[in-house]
Amino acid sequence: MLVCSGRFGFTLSQNKTETLYVTKTSTEQTRTSIMSQSGRKRPALVADKRYPTKKAAPKKPARSSTTTKRKAAPKRRRTGGGGGPKKPRSILMWPFVFISWVLRMFWRLMWKGAVVTALIIGGAVFYFASTMPELNAMLDGRAKGSVTILDRYGEVYAWRGDQRGRTITTETVSPHLKNAVVATEDKRFYRHFGLSPRGIASAVKINMSEGRGPLSGHGGSTLTQQVAKLLCLGVPYDADVWKTEAAYEADCRQGSLWRKMKEAVYAMALETKFTKDEILTIYMNRAYLGAGSFGFDAASQRYFAIPASELNPAQAAMLSGMLTAPSRFAPTNNLKRSQDRAATVLRLMNEQDYLSNKDTAYYQQNPAVLSKAAKAQAGGYFADWIMGDLPAFLTRKTTEDVIIKTTLDPRIQKAAENAMAKIFAEKVSAGSKAQAAIVVMSADGAVRGLVGGRETRVTGAFNRATQAKRQTGSAFKPFVYAAALDMGYQWDDYVVDEPYCLNIPGSGEWCPKNYSKKFYGPVSFTEALAKSLNIPAVKVSEEVGREAVRSVASMFGIESDLAAGPALALGASDGTLLETTGAYAGILNGGSSVTPYGLTELRLVGDRDPLMTQTGGIGERVISREAAAQLTYMMSRVVEAGTGTRARIEGLEIAGKTGTTTSARDAWFIAFTADYVMGIWMGYDDNTPLKGVTGGGLPAEMWREAMVNIQSQLVPTPLPMIRPNFVPQFDGRTMNSGGPQDFGVPQNQGGGQSVGNAVEDAFIGVLRSIFGQGN
Repeated sequence: MLVCSGRFGFTLSQNKTETLYVTKTSTEQTRTSIMSQSGRKRPALVADKRYPTKKAAPKKPARSSTTTKRKAAPKRRRTGGGGGPKKPRSILMWPFVFISWVLRMFWRLMWKGAVVTALIIGGAVFYFASTMPELNAMLDGRAKGSVTILDRYGEVYAWRGDQRGRTITTETVSPHLKNAVVATEDKRFYRHFGLSPRGIASAVKINMSEGRGPLSGHGGSTLTQQVAKLLCLGVPYDADVWKTEAAYEADCRQGSLWRKMKEAVYAMALETKFTKDEILTIYMNRAYLGAGSFGFDAASQRYFAIPASELNPAQAAMLSGMLTAPSRFAPTNNLKRSQDRAATVLRLMNEQDYLSNKDTAYYQQNPAVLSKAAKAQAGGYFADWIMGDLPAFLTRKTTEDVIIKTTLDPRIQKAAENAMAKIFAEKVSAGSKAQAAIVVMSADGAVRGLVGGRETRVTGAFNRATQAKRQTGSAFKPFVYAAALDMGYQWDDYVVDEPYCLNIPGSGEWCPKNYSKKFYGPVSFTEALAKSLNIPAVKVSEEVGREAVRSVASMFGIESDLAAGPALALGASDGTLLETTGAYAGILNGGSSVTPYGLTELRLVGDRDPLMTQTGGIGERVISREAAAQLTYMMSRVVEAGTGTRARIEGLEIAGKTGTTTSARDAWFIAFTADYVMGIWMGYDDNTPLKGVTGGGLPAEMWREAMVNIQSQLVPTPLPMIRPNFVPQFDGRTMNSGGPQDFGVPQNQGGGQSVGNAVEDAFIGVLRSIFGQGN
């Protein structure tokens, strides 16, 4: 580099590019420059060209300055990309540089993504809001109708289907209910836009602290989001798409991340379409509250028998407390647990200034209780029988709200249930799987009580009274004697109880035996039935003809297939307790057939005229009144001196028959007073033999326990039967030899029994009274 010094400095760079730097170093020179700018021009001073050819770089014009400050020397250009060497960064700075770059990229992507997401969400919200139906169409989301079942006095005792009450709004409902729902489910309901970030964050924190996934357990859903879920995001149930309603509901309740996102968007659409009170109205009309109740009005009627507009704070708190877990906190499931939950809701209402301290304390100390019908929970089996016995389009598959009035008497139903519970608690060993069933009906077939198993508070359970077909055993024998009496035989005709065999084609010889393994010689029809002797029953059946016996039984209402062989007389055929009890009702009413029935009226909600009515189940006559009166007398001796003595009630006339099948797999006792006929069956569902139980044992005791309570409010009425003033006397002729005749003698003439037989009969009677006997 060549440098020349003096008043003027010149520098020539090594790259041979000529550059002139002129530095004026005095005040005079500054003035000269100013003057030259004003017009006086001096020639420019340049250095001699010492290097030819290459074109010089354009000269930058000198910048004037009015200050006396020295201009800073221009920075040198860095070579290789900028005209000079770049100071290298420390290697320790590279992580920070990378992180800074990532953050800048993330920020750019985030705000751009946020804009795109907002546009998508806004479009989705607009779409959902624009396609939503009007408010009234969203209040009722039923997939099927409801069935409300009334007893004989018009009181509700059971509900089936989707129970929905009247439409309610935030203005017509009890204000306590509105406040309880908001306090329990979403205290910031009136302040958010459909979502609650604070609630979601809190729910995620709780879930993770409890060892669950962030979306498992607590959802942090607002009340609006719950409405979105109840509406299934606007997708209605379609039977052609879903196999079952349960599958549809399960899809609506799924908690996947994608589902949660759609639910949030739909919730914001709801907030756009409706007001807060309208959203709350949808919720109060569609929320599920246990026991098949949808909506708070239906639940209020179900549990308290009052409309939702009349709920007090305690009742409102109990219903609102069920929203978290309807089945668990249902008062019909566990009243104490439901009351404890209601106390928590009352505290929340107090904390949010919906309830004063005084009222909170009062209603916590005086919790809500169930209505009489809800508390009883009686008649579940009866209601199931009614639902299954009527056309499906009016019950199980109805799309309308139906009201059914039935023949059920709640007092009789409760007496039957209590009798069963008492006998099993006191007389059956703990852990036994034995079951029982009870049917109580009037003489015209009107069923007043029905219990289908030991567990009485059930819905949809196997009903042993109507569905179980079991061998009736000796309970069938009255129809054998009914056929004989209707053909002209008498109550005091004799038949010989002796070894007896029949040759059955294809099976060989068949010899029936008595339960006691003894033979009693000549016995009257009455004695044979009272002692439940098998050989005389088979002889009578063979004498009058099996077809005649089969015809009488089927006309009385036993619809099951009846055995074709001689064992028909011993109850070898299967039958249900309901139809067998109905057949006994035919004997009580004087010999006419009976069809058991439980419905008296069916109508749609809002209609005054019923669609169906029933006034009685008595049909055509099967046997004569005289035959029925004789048979009733014969059956009364079963209870007075035969196998059914455990059922005796002082001052009350009772006629009935015991029944025990082979190996004691089934034990029956069916009997009637002048007012009611009641049938009882005991056994195991898997046909395991009973231990020490016969029809004259526990079933007869259960019958007595129930009938004492049933008759407690009634004046005893005599049975419609003959009242002979003598006992039959055997004179050597039997039905096989002499035909149907009256061979009785006056009672005051004495009898022809030996002293030994009399003592034996007395001894057997004592044993029966102690242990119960007979089939």
